[in-house]
Order: sequence, then C-alpha cells, then structure tokens
Amino acid sequence: MALRPVQVNIKALDASAVSRFWAEALGWSAYSPGVTTYVGPAGGLVWPDPVVVGVNVVPVPEPKTTAKNRVHLDLSTTSAAHAAELVAHLQALGATPADVGQGKVPWTVLADPEGNEFCVLEPREIHRDTGPIARMVVDCADPRAMARFWGEALDWTLHEMTDDHAVLRSAKGVGPYLEFLRTPGVKTVPDRVHLDLLPYPGDDKAAEVARLRALGATDLDLGQGDVPWTCLADPEGHEFCVLAQS
Repeated sequence: MALRPVQVNIKALDASAVSRFWAEALGWSAYSPGVTTYVGPAGGLVWPDPVVVGVNVVPVPEPKTTAKNRVHLDLSTTSAAHAAELVAHLQALGATPADVGQGKVPWTVLADPEGNEFCVLEPREIHRDTGPIARMVVDCADPRAMARFWGEALDWTLHEMTDDHAVLRSAKGVGPYLEFLRTPGVKTVPDRVHLDLLPYPGDDKAAEVARLRALGATDLDLGQGDVPWTCLADPEGHEFCVLAQS
C-alpha cells in the first residue's frame, strides 16, 4: 500500500490566468474538464500522468496573503543561458522578482501573477531528467521527521537526509524531487499550494487514509463538504488531499 503525488494544487482568484501562466511557464497545456484547470504535458489530457506531477489550479474567492507560501516549485534549467532566457520569459508572462530573504544565491526567486513564490534554479546535473519541475519544496521545522512521515506515506525513495533538508523521489527515478527544507517560522495561514495524492489502482482509498492517520496525519475541515477526496494535514500542519481514483 502506498500513495503517489499526482498534482500540485494551487488556489487562485483568477484560475484561468494562473493556469495560462503555468502552462506557458512549463511548456505544457491547460485542460479544463470541470471547475478546476489541470496543467500537464501537451498532446492531450493524461491523468494521472505516469511521469510528471501536474499542476491543478482551483478557483477561490480569497487572495493570497503577504505570508510566504510554505510549499513552492523549483524549475529546472539546462545551462546559464537557458536560465536567463527562462527568467526573461517568465517575467514577460507576468512573473515578478520576489524577496523571501534568500540573499545572494545562484538561483532566481520569482512570484507568479498572484504572488505564489517559485524558483528558477541554476543548471544542476541532478535535474537533467526531471522535466520542467525540478523540485516541490516544503518548508518545515524538522526535515528528518517529515521525511519519515512522507517516506511512509509515499512509495518514493529517500535520496538525502540531513538536519537541514531531506529529499525524496519516485522509486522509478523519474519526475521531480520532493524536498523538505528546514526554514525558520511556523505555518500561520492555510496553504495556498499543496500536494494531491492518489492511491494506485486496486488500492483502497479509505484504507490508505486510515494508514496516514496512524502515521500522524490529522483530519482537516476546510469547508469542503461532501467530496470524493479527503483533506488531511501532515504532522507539521501542511495540508494535502487524498484523491479518489475516479
């Protein structure tokens, strides 16, 4: 029994504009089969994608607060020239420079049109085959504890673990990395960005949710009502959802 991340969920006031931004940013396409807009590889909607973790943009009535998101994306690049070109392209799409206290670093911190922070990384060999999303990064107080919880929750493999960060990736060696980064401060507002998980075919969603609760996840009431997914929070309070196969 295990779960897999299938999409990064981003809340937006203007879901169509934010989904267009991320489709252009990632070189993917935006698909709107219902209320939400899914951003994934071009060529037709395939969900769940066997390799990539997509982006699902959900319309909400509240704007983002000034607080930094506790979850963000890192985008990959293949060369210094590519990094510069990508930053220029993203700014032309509506991204703006963001200061999250990063100081002098080799990567570029930006925010999407609604203020969601993300990074354009300098070229790194480790990201040569991740696709456009290199990492999904989660701010936390205890990377080791987070790696233990998420390592049990997912079928992903632990690649690195120190007091400052922990890194997981699909056991298939494809797609983005999931990084837990020790960061000062605590969660003070609901997450604007979170992960959505999905059981594998044949696995029982209710049993998976029960397993997560036993690992330390807690139930979360966001006013979602009667929906086919289950909202939970990890041991540090980061929200996530377990989706139904249908």
